[in-house]
Amino acid sequence: MVSVVVPTHDRAGYLAVTLDSLNAQDIEAPYEVIVVDDGSRDATAGVARRAGVRYVRHDRPRGVNAARNEGFRVASSDLIALVDDDVYAPPEWLRAMVDGAAAHPEAEAFGGPIRARFEGPTPRSCGRELPPITTLDLGAEDREAELVWSANMLVRRRALDRVGEFDETLPTGGDEEDWLRRLRAEGGKVVYLAAAGLDHRRAGADARLRPLMRAAYQRGRNLRAYDARRGVAPALGDELLTLAGCGWHTLRRACPQGLVMGAHSAGRTLEAVRQR
Repeated sequence: MVSVVVPTHDRAGYLAVTLDSLNAQDIEAPYEVIVVDDGSRDATAGVARRAGVRYVRHDRPRGVNAARNEGFRVASSDLIALVDDDVYAPPEWLRAMVDGAAAHPEAEAFGGPIRARFEGPTPRSCGRELPPITTLDLGAEDREAELVWSANMLVRRRALDRVGEFDETLPTGGDEEDWLRRLRAEGGKVVYLAAAGLDHRRAGADARLRPLMRAAYQRGRNLRAYDARRGVAPALGDELLTLAGCGWHTLRRACPQGLVMGAHSAGRTLEAVRQR
């Protein structure tokens, strides 16, 4: 009925939790889980073997979109779900995805809520900023959406056949967005499934300030590069104003998570300077 593709690279600890949750799905329809290992050097292969899932390995890292495309090619089903290797999918998640696809036969891509889940100490927030990792909340009802995120996504194979695979030349950031924009330009419909939620995890040291800042900085650089490629990147002056606003927020609110926002903005600003 459905294939679940999990791209991964050097995150065996996170992957073990993800695969345990995927193997515990409460769904009568048959499904398969496919791990695409993008050149990992850790214990990823053993984690996949113990979980009893299909395992495909790249000899060297080729990028997350290359891993996703590999999963699409080997998947057995016409419905293909994508999740990141650092999520926890509750038992009802996959059933909600499949039921949603049946309820919206005209749609060709789907996404669901992505909730931030921190396991361990994390920077204090003043409550005015978004969580410092990818989340999605478009409400309590199904609705058509412009974009959803590949941490929690489902596509129909017919859409891949028509629009093509994910662009492997893109950096992480804009990677799934590019494909969804192409799909919509071809008349495809994207639907947000409110019942198909899962948790996006950060555990241990990864939940602390410095790792969150490093990840936000790199994400900012990648997203600025993608915006420039699309021709919609803001002027350098606008990026500098945003960076200054992040600094003001951090100081005025005494908000440590403002530093994560600032790191994201700093990444965008540095990439804008590099592009001049």
